Amino acid sequence: MRFLTTTALAALIAAPALAEGWKDDYQIIKFGILSGENEKDRLMRNEPLRVYLQDTLGVEVEIFTAGNYDGVIQAMAADQIEVARFGSSSYAAVYTATDGGVVPTLTAIRQDGTTGYYSIVVSRCDSGIDSLADARGKVHAFADPDSTSGYAVPYYNMITREGFKPEEYFGTVTFGGSHEADVQGVYQGTFDTASTYQNNDADGIYQRMEAKGMIDAGVICKIWESPEITSGPWTFRNNLPPEMIEEVTAAIESFPTDDPEGYALYSSFSADDPNPEAGFTRVDHDRYQWIVDMRAWIKKQRRGS
Repeated sequence: MRFLTTTALAALIAAPALAEGWKDDYQIIKFGILSGENEKDRLMRNEPLRVYLQDTLGVEVEIFTAGNYDGVIQAMAADQIEVARFGSSSYAAVYTATDGGVVPTLTAIRQDGTTGYYSIVVSRCDSGIDSLADARGKVHAFADPDSTSGYAVPYYNMITREGFKPEEYFGTVTFGGSHEADVQGVYQGTFDTASTYQNNDADGIYQRMEAKGMIDAGVICKIWESPEITSGPWTFRNNLPPEMIEEVTAAIESFPTDDPEGYALYSSFSADDPNPEAGFTRVDHDRYQWIVDMRAWIKKQRRGS
């Protein structure tokens, strides 16, 4: 009888620890963010989400940054981070690099219910370059080889819709390293044109740079726009406990409602934006298979050249 009582007592003592589940093995969660803007602003915008997740989940949460997109991709592939917010193309890259070892769960949704954005090409408004036809023979910068809107989508569309191969059409093709670097390069005259993105004509990289005082308003103009791109997903390693993936996903999903002020900073909310981000919606891999296929097509094209 004494043995049964001792065993029962031991079980009761152990119960709270067992109830923690995945948190026993993952007391720190690291989430990666891409290098679309300078590191200071990236960290500032994502800090409210980090604090919210830490408070909600009851584990330490850290932000992981890298100098380029591939740094976050490789960190995920090496099991150095648990979750990351990828663009569509960088998601396809990490999906390929891990042989399908990742799972997407959420993407951003806008006030009107849409979940997309656009790749654009910009030039200086005073350059005389008002279209891609005017940009022939000029210096064009893509953002990053793993950027959806800064490389994959414009490159693909220049060949399949516009009828030219960038390496042959432009005088020089280079990579700026990030969306802000692309726009800054055009602003300073280093590049004649560059690929970046916007959500609409009131909200995009160059509009945000104007708002932050990084460039003067009215200097950068859009000269080309792609078809709509599906926004990239919050992505987890699929070797994580399923209950962990679901619990962290649910916490991210509840962030806009539970901390509206923090979400406004995270999403770069602007009162002038006619269609701001309003939260998150669930997604799965099928939503992004076309991006995986497009990247494979681009790789084949580049290998052929």
